[in-house]
Amino acid sequence: MHFIAQILTALVALLHLYFLALEMFFWDKPLGRRVFNLTPEFATASKALAANQGLYNGFLATGLIWSLALGGREGFHVAIFFLTCVIVAGIYGALTVNRRIFFFQALPALLALVALHLR
Repeated sequence: MHFIAQILTALVALLHLYFLALEMFFWDKPLGRRVFNLTPEFATASKALAANQGLYNGFLATGLIWSLALGGREGFHVAIFFLTCVIVAGIYGALTVNRRIFFFQALPALLALVALHLR
């Protein structure tokens, strides 16, 4: 189960690196507009806000990668903290922006957290 927890944690980190790229670099490009269903005008007007949000996703990814690099008891605790942050952010996003956020952000982190506790 330890290996599964590591794989799921790495998957959540990769998802957040993907979110970082979408929000910081592709928000107002065709890919970002398509993924987030944005009009060109809205994408342009909200580009700075999206980049800030992407930066936070990068911090979450970095924390999860850090937990994997640490390993052991320290990595376990760091992973719990960052996975919990991802879950809270995903639930908040699902309640305030779009319910799909729960499935793309909170659910993978929740599965990783459960696997981490079952290891």
